This record gives sequence, C-alpha cells and structure tokens, in this order.
Amino acid sequence: MRAVARPMRHRFYQQRGKRALDVLLSVLIGLVCWPVLLISTVLVRLTLGSPILFRQTRPGLHGEPFVLFKLRTMTEQRDESGWPGPDAPRLRSLGLLLRRTSIDELPQLFNALKGDMSLVGPRPLLMEYLDRYTPEQARRHTVLPGITGLAQTSGRNAISWDDKFSLDLEYVDNVSLLLDLKILARTAFRVVTQQGINEAGHATTREFIGVPHASRQAIENREC
Repeated sequence: MRAVARPMRHRFYQQRGKRALDVLLSVLIGLVCWPVLLISTVLVRLTLGSPILFRQTRPGLHGEPFVLFKLRTMTEQRDESGWPGPDAPRLRSLGLLLRRTSIDELPQLFNALKGDMSLVGPRPLLMEYLDRYTPEQARRHTVLPGITGLAQTSGRNAISWDDKFSLDLEYVDNVSLLLDLKILARTAFRVVTQQGINEAGHATTREFIGVPHASRQAIENREC
C-alpha cells in the first residue's frame, strides 16, 4: 500500500477537523431535514410496512464492519426459496422517489454522528466485495466511508466500477477541507437535478464481480 505525503494542514484536517465538520453538519442537516424524514418514515410505514429502516452490515474504516441505516425503499417480496427478488420489481413509486431525492440516505447522518461514516468519503459497498478488490482498490478503505463522495458527484451509479474506484482513490489521496466542501456543494446540486441515480438497464447498479482470482493474484504479485 503506497503512502501519500500530505501537507500538514491536510493531515490535521483529516485527523481532527473532518470529524468536527461531520458532527456539526450532521446535526445542522438533521435539524433542517427532520420534518422530511418524519413524513418519509410515516409514508414508508403506510406503504411498505415494517421494518421502516433498512439495516445492512457494510465495511467501514480498514474494512471493519458496521451497520448502515437507510429508509427502506423496497418491498419484502421473496421467491419460493426465500431469496429476495430482483431490485426493479420490488421498488415502488415511493421507493423510487426516496432514492431520486436521496431522502433514503438521511438516516446515515446517525452513522456519521456515531463515527462509523463521514459525510464525505468512498461509499461503503458490500462485505462480500472485500475479497474481490485488488490491493490498489482496497485503499478506498483507508479512510472512513462517506454518505457522499467524489464518485457520487461524478456520475453516481451511471459510471463504471473502474471509474468509481479511480475517483475513490483520487479522494483518498487528496482529502482536504476544500475538497469536502466542493463535494458537499456538488452533492446538493446532484440531489436537486437527480443525476446518475441508476446505471443504464439496471434499477440501481450492477454487482461488482472484480477480476478473476488468477488475474488478481498476478496483480497482487506485481504490486508487492
């Protein structure tokens, strides 16, 4: 894993200032958005039933697991074997609205207050992806995962996995107060314009398969 030298002010921000910004803005956003969250919670309960919150274990800093919170946007529809069906049929109009406006992400402010996440950072993906990353891709876990990030403001689900990881690593190597503020401003614009919600032909985005094991081993040997 390569080390990236940062100016002292950036190291101080990442070690101290970023956490302070997360707490301050999470509280402020929560105070402003609590009526929207309350109304959305009631609508989810009336439309989709219980549970209202979607909880899922995701990898956090250094890949350590934490429980991520979102408003539920899908039905509990399952096939005969008990597995959830495809995403698209399980999404209702309310769920689509919550996703397009990113209201479903608001409960993650609690994750940010707890310190599991930051407001800005690489999005936490699935635990099963951890073994699929190359060593370079795995560097995305050297910072806290974020509610939004450079990839989300550069195309979100509409760009390829390679592009997402490249943007994640660009963020990891350049964390700063100015960059975080730029990403937060661009996030607000993206939410208003509802850009990049879905990958073409998919209800959300396709699964990350990773490179074949033999190819990944060759990459690991080359990078050692």
